[in-house]
Amino acid sequence: MVSHLELENYKATVKGLTQFGDRRQGTDRNRAAVDWIEAQLKSYGCAPTERITYDFQPPPPRGPRPPMDSAAKARAEMFNAGGARNRGVHTPTGVNTDSAKQPDAKLRALDTPQSVAGERQEVYCTKVGTVHPDEMYIVGGHMDGIGWGEAANDDGSGTALVMELARVFSMPGVQTDRSIRFILWNNEETGLDGARAYVAQRQALQGIESPKGSGNYPEPKWLGMIQHDMMMFDHGMPRSDGTMSKEQRPEADVNIEFQSKSKFAAEAEKLAYVFANANDLYATDYPAQVGRHMTNTDSSPFMDIIPAISLRENERGAQIGNGWDPQWHQPTDLYATYSDNDFRLGLNAAQTTLSAVATLAGAHVGGGAK
Repeated sequence: MVSHLELENYKATVKGLTQFGDRRQGTDRNRAAVDWIEAQLKSYGCAPTERITYDFQPPPPRGPRPPMDSAAKARAEMFNAGGARNRGVHTPTGVNTDSAKQPDAKLRALDTPQSVAGERQEVYCTKVGTVHPDEMYIVGGHMDGIGWGEAANDDGSGTALVMELARVFSMPGVQTDRSIRFILWNNEETGLDGARAYVAQRQALQGIESPKGSGNYPEPKWLGMIQHDMMMFDHGMPRSDGTMSKEQRPEADVNIEFQSKSKFAAEAEKLAYVFANANDLYATDYPAQVGRHMTNTDSSPFMDIIPAISLRENERGAQIGNGWDPQWHQPTDLYATYSDNDFRLGLNAAQTTLSAVATLAGAHVGGGAK
């Protein structure tokens, strides 16, 4: 199954997503991207394919924050998101809101319409298990982006990974004992709102047969949640002058994170090492590294309900939060920015997740696939 993940297929899926610009939530380009993703999933034969619908109303603007005392300020300077400690060279991060920083007039025009409050949708498809259809693993990535670019890495790279896994698991002859849900979250950039809406709507439906006696489980019991967010850029720490290496570093790796402060920390750590072991066996180029500071990701709304992990290009808190990815939320997050070595890191994450989930879900291949 892993051999059916190919670099050019992965690149083509990322490229397909970038035709919709940054895919910012609450815009026509976002809705068009949801439609395109759904059409792709259906073309793979990943069924059933469905949508979650929810309402998003942006919160009112925040007022000025009260000043921090010296102890709070010192802690904020020492620790980053998720409890990770700041180390090494720091460069500024943030969301670009200046359209003039996008030199491509066509892309600038595509990204110009801004979000409108109201209805949102996100699409998913399910590989139904043949032995335990009432149990499933959730595999996700977020399809929305910001920053006046193409959101190729954040999170076209994770979305394409999930779509490629849906394609391979939907090949003729592939069966799994347990179900797998492939979901492309919306509204991640506003605060994980799409994932939160899913939990709010679906948590209470877990494991309920509907209609009774049918053998159908619209929401199988959640066994674990695996998120993918920014998969391709591991060029190392910024230099002291703020510049970055233009090449993927030889020590690049796939970061697998769990949150050590979550209710299911022990179970999530075990799940993370299932993925690290799968990487040892099946990833072709880059190793995996397990970390305990998962944060700011669509697996966070799940982490006190079930074991939840996140795969990334770098540690979210200590590295991305300190400027290790200069394309993060910037106009330079373009398909053309990345080399084959960058795309290959995303492919290795796909190899890692596919092999791990195949093991966990009890995948087996019949006569229709090789």
